[in-house]
Amino acid sequence: MISRIFRYFFGKKRPIKYEDAFTVTITNDFVRMEHHDFKPEEILWKDIIEIRLVNTDEGPSYPDIWLALIGRESCCHIPQEATGFTQVYDIVSKYEGFDFENVTKSMCSTSNEQFLLWRKAAA
Repeated sequence: MISRIFRYFFGKKRPIKYEDAFTVTITNDFVRMEHHDFKPEEILWKDIIEIRLVNTDEGPSYPDIWLALIGRESCCHIPQEATGFTQVYDIVSKYEGFDFENVTKSMCSTSNEQFLLWRKAAA
């Protein structure tokens, strides 16, 4: 009897975390985010003109912090807990003029807000 109870509670597969269902592909040319609930997004590194952290009040059921890579004709939003977020963040945080103060503000915010981290200088 006890073994059946343990199997019932501990033998079940735990639900996958929502963020774990995101697939982030990073190449030398582009970043792509895919998830079965969203249309895939892709942006070329060279096309990024703005980078933001977007905070929402959707957590903990859904990701509440997104890294937004924005171009003129494309964009890519990556949730903070997705595999690949840290790698993309490490790359873009090296851009000249990256605003680390706004990263800190984003991490302290609990409201729906956007924080500009970087904007491409006008040519």
